[in-house]
Amino acid sequence: MDMFANLALGFNEVMTPITLGFCFFGVTVGMLIGVLPGIGSMAAISMLMPLTFYLEPGQALIMLAGIYYGAQYGNSITSILLNVPGTPSSAVTALDGYPLSKQGKAGPAIFITTAASFFGSCFAIVCLAFFSPAIANFALNFGSVEYFSLMVFGLITASVVAPGSQIKGVAMVFVGLALGLVGTDITTGTFRFTFGFIELTDGITLVAVAMGVFGATEVITNLNRPKSERGTAQKVSIRSLLPTRADMRQAVKPMLRGAPIGTFLGVLPGAGATISAFVAYGVETRVAKDRSRFGKGAIEGIAAPETANNAAAQASFIPTLALGIPGDAIMALMLGALLIHGVQPGPQLITEHPEIFWGLLVSFWIGNLMLLIMNIPMIGVWVRILSIPYRYLFPCILMLVCVGVYSVNNSAFDLMLVFVFTVIGFAMSVAKLPPAPMLLGIVLGIMMEDNLKRSMLLSRGDPMIFLERPISAVLLGLSVAIIVLPLIMMLLRRLKNRTV
Repeated sequence: MDMFANLALGFNEVMTPITLGFCFFGVTVGMLIGVLPGIGSMAAISMLMPLTFYLEPGQALIMLAGIYYGAQYGNSITSILLNVPGTPSSAVTALDGYPLSKQGKAGPAIFITTAASFFGSCFAIVCLAFFSPAIANFALNFGSVEYFSLMVFGLITASVVAPGSQIKGVAMVFVGLALGLVGTDITTGTFRFTFGFIELTDGITLVAVAMGVFGATEVITNLNRPKSERGTAQKVSIRSLLPTRADMRQAVKPMLRGAPIGTFLGVLPGAGATISAFVAYGVETRVAKDRSRFGKGAIEGIAAPETANNAAAQASFIPTLALGIPGDAIMALMLGALLIHGVQPGPQLITEHPEIFWGLLVSFWIGNLMLLIMNIPMIGVWVRILSIPYRYLFPCILMLVCVGVYSVNNSAFDLMLVFVFTVIGFAMSVAKLPPAPMLLGIVLGIMMEDNLKRSMLLSRGDPMIFLERPISAVLLGLSVAIIVLPLIMMLLRRLKNRTV
């Protein structure tokens, strides 16, 4: 009964014209951003975050969340029509989606990805409704000691599962933690690493970092791509969207397998939509009777990853809201938006601000229903947008970046930070350094420091307190295992190769 009462509270919070308007605005912008090649939801959320400063906390989170999962829908359209994935998670969809498009089956492919996205989202939402209170009740046992260990676990997980080298991921976490030290010491009030810039006394602006490392860097990266790699959109009519019965039969089981995979991995800090999509695709290749079909236009190859990445997009809000630990860079921005409004994510959120949590949960249902209704009739609009020349598209994006960043503090210094982090971000992309762990380090750095100092005060300076608390000891043990086990496996493989 409590769950139904909570859902009623959520509907009461969302079913107002203003809140519904922000939900619709968020999912529409998210879908538009998802359709644009190379422009991810991170850039959109960073650009529109200043707008949320003037909204209520619940409305701000609903709009930003709508951008996030709306982009998951739009990314599949670009992957199928142009073979240009907007995010790493949609790259899996392109493996079979683009071959289907070249076979003249772009319409059914888009229809199936839309249905799979909606099913995966709804599955994760139901899991959120049932299990989030239980997670929050368990998290009530968390104090400063457990929070510090949990943040260590989240950062290590995020760095290890980041694309590319694990060593690079861990290194970028430390870079982010170092950047998070810039500003004013929360205990003594002294300035740290400001280098005489008064603008840095409040720390490095998160929006400026995100827009430089993700937004503007994506623009420059895409401008450097050859035009031959950008592709041309295929013409798709509404009538051609309907799949055959055989297509639907092939898609049902992959959707049923992809939804729990995405939901489970989405809850884990650092996993997220990308890992979920790859795992779901890998499962389908293992269970398929004819693996040779994959990569050549298999319906299962788009149904499973699309279901998984949208389920993960919804489920990733569990560690962010219930535990206060963002699973990826986008969730870090969501956490930052709440902190700006004075709302502390964590176990107290569901009990102290139930209208925010359950309002967001209900908005997932409404937003996904909006996307389902909009996606198919507006396919012609998305195709036309894809035909806009890059020389017109990217100057507009850069202008929005500058306006959005400047409006945060009305500071030209923040624009300089965007330029600096754009150069850094481009260098990181060339060196294949993952930016997401760095952003997580910046967001969590101050909170980790605060909880570390509190823990040391409680223990009178004895670090053994982190091992004496059971939850903290388990989390730190898992953190060590995540780092050590891959090294052990690598050494065992080398020893085996030498003996052979």
